[in-house]
Amino acid sequence: MNPELRGRLSPFRDKAIAEGIPAEDVERWLATARPCATLTQDEGEDGDGDGPVVGRFGGPLLLPADTPDPFHPFVASIDLAALPADATDLPLPPDGHLLLFAFVEDEGDFTPTGSGSVVYVPAGTAVEERDRLSWAWSDEDEYQETVEKFPQGPLRATVDVSLPYHSLVSLSEKPWVATLPGHPHSQELTDVWESTQDDIATSGPLQIGGYASHEAVDVDPVAIAVSDALAAAEAGRRDGAVSGDVSDWVLLADWHAWVEGWEGATVHWVIQREDLAARRFDRAFTSVFWNP
Repeated sequence: MNPELRGRLSPFRDKAIAEGIPAEDVERWLATARPCATLTQDEGEDGDGDGPVVGRFGGPLLLPADTPDPFHPFVASIDLAALPADATDLPLPPDGHLLLFAFVEDEGDFTPTGSGSVVYVPAGTAVEERDRLSWAWSDEDEYQETVEKFPQGPLRATVDVSLPYHSLVSLSEKPWVATLPGHPHSQELTDVWESTQDDIATSGPLQIGGYASHEAVDVDPVAIAVSDALAAAEAGRRDGAVSGDVSDWVLLADWHAWVEGWEGATVHWVIQREDLAARRFDRAFTSVFWNP
């Protein structure tokens, strides 16, 4: 991570030490920081960024002729060539478009990729416009009303720094959870991050890379998505190797949807590191957290 981004964490460091957290524990936590790209909409919408336009919510659905119609509603497209250099620490392709799809309801894990999917369209690929409602079962599909409320419009990117929002790991027996290994003050540190984040990072509805979050973060949302992916594999709905080691996975994108009727829903697109390196975006897995 570049020195400028690390320097932006000074308010977090200062408050954590002022609250009595040992300096060595603070520095160990800061070492986990990751760069990310926060994507915001234009003035008047959720977010406060003013960076370059790198994609959009909605718009025409453009796919190669040999790509099947997506099973999930279209959310956003990201122009990877327009992302600022070093915006994330993910090995993303240098160009082309990343298309994100998802349902915002939290019971869509019956597909091999969970509640959503990802399509990568390499630069220079011939595309054609598709019906954005091709996923619907019929013209009367009641979910169409929800999808019509999905946000629309350009997305601007700001390079930010991200720290964990979660402080616990799940256990297979009582007490069922424990503090993050190697971080005995994880709860206090996440509390400090919550109280200082607005002074450090941009607020926006979509994030590329970094750490996942949702309204009730205790355990890493990526870990929850990995558990769902394993369950899909065990049920025979997902082919190929699925690692149960959370360190083998990364957050590709987070969407704090705030769609009418599903306020509080957060979509997490995750992917195994080896699949990302191989550009196997069809292997991404999507989970949804919703706090009604």
